[in-house]
Amino acid sequence: MSSSPIASWLDRRFTIGQRGSTVQREILAGLTTFGAMAYIMAVNPKIMASAGLATHDMIMTTIAAAICGTLLMALFANMPIALAPAMSSNAIFAQIVVRQMHVDVRTAFTIVLLGGVAFTALSVTKLRHKIIQAFPEPIVLGIQVAIGIFIARIGMVTGNLAVTTPNGFQFGSLSDPSVQLTLFGIFLAGALMALRVPAGMLITILTVTVVSLFVHKDGHALASLPQQPVELPSYPTHLLFPFNFADFFSHLELLLPITLYFLISDFFDATGTMYSVANRARLTKPDGTTLLGRAAFAADGSASIIGASLGTSTVSAYVESLVGVEAGGRTGLTALVVALLFAASSFLWPLIVMIPSEATAPVLILVGLSMLSALGQAANHSQEALLTPAFMLLIAVLTGNFMISLALGLLFYSLLLLVTRQFVRLTPMVLGLDAVFLFYLVLVARTGLGQG
Repeated sequence: MSSSPIASWLDRRFTIGQRGSTVQREILAGLTTFGAMAYIMAVNPKIMASAGLATHDMIMTTIAAAICGTLLMALFANMPIALAPAMSSNAIFAQIVVRQMHVDVRTAFTIVLLGGVAFTALSVTKLRHKIIQAFPEPIVLGIQVAIGIFIARIGMVTGNLAVTTPNGFQFGSLSDPSVQLTLFGIFLAGALMALRVPAGMLITILTVTVVSLFVHKDGHALASLPQQPVELPSYPTHLLFPFNFADFFSHLELLLPITLYFLISDFFDATGTMYSVANRARLTKPDGTTLLGRAAFAADGSASIIGASLGTSTVSAYVESLVGVEAGGRTGLTALVVALLFAASSFLWPLIVMIPSEATAPVLILVGLSMLSALGQAANHSQEALLTPAFMLLIAVLTGNFMISLALGLLFYSLLLLVTRQFVRLTPMVLGLDAVFLFYLVLVARTGLGQG
């Protein structure tokens, strides 16, 4: 395949060879990324349904938003980053903004749109790139390990290895078939990783999915084949451009803080994710700076506008892209494969959503844990270089809140510099970020958004 005209064109179009990859590896990485994030087609509709939106409508809007956002990243930014409706934003949109605060659904979509417009405006300027460059090394390290443990935490919870109790998390019951299947997946994925099998993660997802058809819990199989695996898609056109600007501006004093929350949260959450993916893939220039540029940031920002216009929550870079990077993805071809698979799933979505969480949880856990190796970089450095990422990791693993870990981590780091009189490292950009995150924490405290 590598010598075919199509493969040669793909290699030139996505600079695959220059980034040390192959067409086959990029396709495999796309399959793996999609396998790790396909759950969003089942989970996002369930969450958004609590806002009074029809489940089938949300399946179609979720798929459409993922296709559009990921295509932008693939074709314009050439990055192995997949996008879809964000798991943090959809819960806040449905559970807090619509249900608890009784904001009309169309007004809530207007909030997402305006936040996306501001997001994109920041992304097409040099400000977002300057912000990334301004992150001190301990914060960059903290972002990587916090996102790593966040991914592993998601896998532990979705695989039922960690269950909530009044006293916090505890390990799931070993008699639970879900726990047994997740552990089987971890051992299988771990063995394949140790043997450096290129398709190890995808093999794990497929194997556990097949096994789950024969594993029963409470009288039912953990997964079952759909009666109708293929279904013609029908897009809910009534959700196109679902905005209510009049209601938004008539309640501006109430809704502006919510809009600012979405803007700040999505801006830094997505930036941290994209930075971690690029860093993990070693997509850097000769001087060590990231290959993330204005095109990648603009694609990410524009996806939020498109998502709101299609009738779903904020679309953002997905941390599961790291799974594809671990499988060898280095270019936009990985993302293109993900987008094409989402497009195919608009016909095959009943088959795709049958993949159980026990199949994706092992992959998330091992990819997350592999990112913790970066902590070794701080072992022989100063106290602030070690304490800051460790503090961010602790908050992320216990709360599952990446944004809080980033905000408190940066403020903690600045305080350590202040008390040790390292004033030269408290640059105007660092102090500016401190101010932004202080404002963010005040918003969280006053509105309750992003908590729980």
